[in-house]
Amino acid sequence: MSPTSFIIMLVAAIVILTVLTLKFKMHPVMTLFITAVFIGLVSGKPLVDTFNSIKNYFGSTLGSIGVMIIFGAVIASGISDTGAATSIVNFFIRLFKGKRLELAPALTGFIMSIPVFGDIAIILNAPISAILAKRKNMSMSQVAPFVNLGLTLTHGLVPPTPGVLAVAVLLQADIGTVIMWGLVCSVVSFAVCYFALAPIYARGEFIEPLADYTEGIEAVDDGASVEKLLIAEENAPGAGMSFIPLLLPAVMIAVGSIGKLMVEEGSGAYVFFNTFGDTVLALFCGIVALGLMVFGRKDKVVKKANEATGTKELSEKSSWTEIVFGNWCGRALKIAISALLITAMGGAMGGILRENEAISVIGNAIARTNFPSLLIPFLLAAILMTVCGSMTTASMTAAALMVELVPVLGMSPVVATLAIGAGSMVGWHVNNSGFWIFTSLYGFDTKQGLKYFTTTNALGGIAAFICLAGLTMIGLVG
Repeated sequence: MSPTSFIIMLVAAIVILTVLTLKFKMHPVMTLFITAVFIGLVSGKPLVDTFNSIKNYFGSTLGSIGVMIIFGAVIASGISDTGAATSIVNFFIRLFKGKRLELAPALTGFIMSIPVFGDIAIILNAPISAILAKRKNMSMSQVAPFVNLGLTLTHGLVPPTPGVLAVAVLLQADIGTVIMWGLVCSVVSFAVCYFALAPIYARGEFIEPLADYTEGIEAVDDGASVEKLLIAEENAPGAGMSFIPLLLPAVMIAVGSIGKLMVEEGSGAYVFFNTFGDTVLALFCGIVALGLMVFGRKDKVVKKANEATGTKELSEKSSWTEIVFGNWCGRALKIAISALLITAMGGAMGGILRENEAISVIGNAIARTNFPSLLIPFLLAAILMTVCGSMTTASMTAAALMVELVPVLGMSPVVATLAIGAGSMVGWHVNNSGFWIFTSLYGFDTKQGLKYFTTTNALGGIAAFICLAGLTMIGLVG
């Protein structure tokens, strides 16, 4: 296939993705499957061979990241039941001495979204954000955009979030290095956006927190003590213990990756760091650390778990393993199934797409021009996100196109992964399911959602990309 034909096919594939999603309201799994079949047939593959390729790529993608997605969902279940999320918020309230209260749920979401899916973190943070806004008599326009930004930054840039994890695996980027520099770009971007936009949003319209979350909650005086601002939850774990399940996996993966760079490959130390930083082991350790919080608060955990399932599945006689590896895992599978299938089918479509030899031809043509190579993965992800509305789909499609381009352009897989993650934040609007979850749970209408969420996320993605470009220019990332 010629480069021109490939570009026409790619545009047609994007149109199909968009029309099936927006016009026909199809589930992303089915839109990705139909698009993958279209790409295979137009590329000259027989129908049966196309189906076989889809099955193979679907399976290989699922095999590479499926366990991590499930384990992240287990952590999401436990974070809710144990009260760890509340403790983390209260930690930030104390840290900022009751000032800049909007940072408490925003930074909680920033950390929570690393191992936990973005949509789940949105739901967990909604009542916390509303209560804090009510306490300080703040507009939700001062709180929600930064919660959304914190969640989206780490969702797009920091593994083991499924989308960026799948991109890192596909591009063969070192996951620990992606975590380290993804965090740096995310922190810088959040700080830039917060200090630029907070004064503007403080002067904006007043949006009431949802009454469903704030019934019985009273506003406190400006001079009220920090203790009066804290969110009350009986028998919640300490802040230090609450952070461990969220941060431990990222720290283990990062330490393992950095350690491997410092020792000789094949040595005992290399084997240790390779094992210590394994993604599956790191997330499993996060689950065990979270499970330890059940001790001393079993009655509370059982009650919240039963409320979440709407059953009386657990009782005071339930064992630790039944709670952690039974109830939490069962709920996690229900949470994870959509992300699992979307990511795997995205891998299938991307696999067929990257088989096309025209990608290398296009890459060589770009390499002979003066066009900045770093902009290519960023723009691809931004365009795809704008039209298809899924950060995971946009990221994986962009990664599939970049697999052959990365070596041709002389680009680091880590840099390409992070550029795609930054680009996937741009174009976050009405065709994204997260947009509607956020607007409905945080009390915004569509116009307000576009004003506060779409623009903030776009600025966040651009700021993260500029940070990445700067780090690349001075040679720190490469």
